[in-house]
Amino acid sequence: MSHLGKEPVLPVVVIGAGPVGLAAAARLVERGLPFLVLEAGPVAGDSVRRWQHVRMFSPWRFNIDRAARALLQASGWTPPPQNELPTGGDLVGRYLEPLAALPQVAPFLRFGVRVVSVGREALDKAVDAGRAETPFAVEIVQADGRRETVRARAVIDASGTWTAPNPMGAGGYPAAGEARFADRITYGIPDVKGQDRARYAGRRVLVVGGGHSAINVVLDLLALKETAPETAISWVVRRADPQRLFGGGTADALPARGELGTNARQAIEAGAVTLLAPFRATGITAAPEGGLLVSGAGREVAVDEIVVTTGFRPDLSFLREIRLGIDPALECATALAPLIDPNIHSCGTVRPHGASELAHPEPGFYIAGMKSYGRAPTFLLATGHEQVRSIVAALAGDMAAAAKVELDLPETGVCSAQPTNRDDIRIADTAVKCCAPAKV
Repeated sequence: MSHLGKEPVLPVVVIGAGPVGLAAAARLVERGLPFLVLEAGPVAGDSVRRWQHVRMFSPWRFNIDRAARALLQASGWTPPPQNELPTGGDLVGRYLEPLAALPQVAPFLRFGVRVVSVGREALDKAVDAGRAETPFAVEIVQADGRRETVRARAVIDASGTWTAPNPMGAGGYPAAGEARFADRITYGIPDVKGQDRARYAGRRVLVVGGGHSAINVVLDLLALKETAPETAISWVVRRADPQRLFGGGTADALPARGELGTNARQAIEAGAVTLLAPFRATGITAAPEGGLLVSGAGREVAVDEIVVTTGFRPDLSFLREIRLGIDPALECATALAPLIDPNIHSCGTVRPHGASELAHPEPGFYIAGMKSYGRAPTFLLATGHEQVRSIVAALAGDMAAAAKVELDLPETGVCSAQPTNRDDIRIADTAVKCCAPAKV
């Protein structure tokens, strides 16, 4: 009688080699589970490199996953000063690159492969029979256009949201003319003081958005204006009460974040920045004398360049064959939505959460990291580390560890795992706008 042997154990596929994806890899190493990380970019932390010039609000001690730290220190890595505020470039160069290069991780990273679909092998979403036992099929496109299918026992989507920015249009759709004038619009935080200086120096620049990303851009433009005094800065926000833009100042739980708000307030009071609020952008047209006219709220603003910092949204297009349980408003996991709803919560009131809250109707499939929050802007990098720790524990069958979620970061105002009364833990919205890992 011939013995065919057992089928090899399939890996856990992690989508994205950013901070949370690589933290998931470290946790999988810790648990001894086979894995494969798929990254669309050519290097680890590809999206982080897009904002490498931006300094983070939170110090190093909040930005390094514990399992990743243990692996790195065992290799002789020297951790950066724990109270230092890193830039995005620091996060990549001093943490993500060394982590990706470890022998326990590097052989299981694939770069330049874009995931175009995730589903069950030979089963569409409507089929029930044998679904939970059927491997996942992750279809990827390589840099040369070739397609390949990777089989997996579970999938953790940590692909982030950086490549899916929200449009300028206040209704969630692009404003009229937004696509036509795309070459005059930048989404995110351009390197105004560095490689993008020539684009903005001496120009009329409009910043759209009401968060700390917008404040970062405004302050960078002010620095540029010192050497290019013809630079004119307009800032439009949708909210009627612009005072909430500036945060808690010296009372902010993260001093670097509070300083941003204080500096922005002072610039507006000094007349260096024109603030228009409320202003809901509805259209962009060409100005007769050159440049652009941005319309909204019955007004028009004449500008040359536009920087849109209105947040991000999850790309769910390649997950169409996955049974997702998605909140209709936030586009996050249904059970997570009440914990992170920005209409109710700041990041200071988001409770710790893990595999249970992140689960979808599709067994073995999870979304983690920034993408797990859907359209909510209240994400904290340390939260992503705890998410993947819990998810990997669940995949390892350690349900007790998966259920024990802890995020005790009192300095940021984040709820600890077991406060006396979670409902009593509140931080005023003016003190906390966002605890994102960086500029959002």
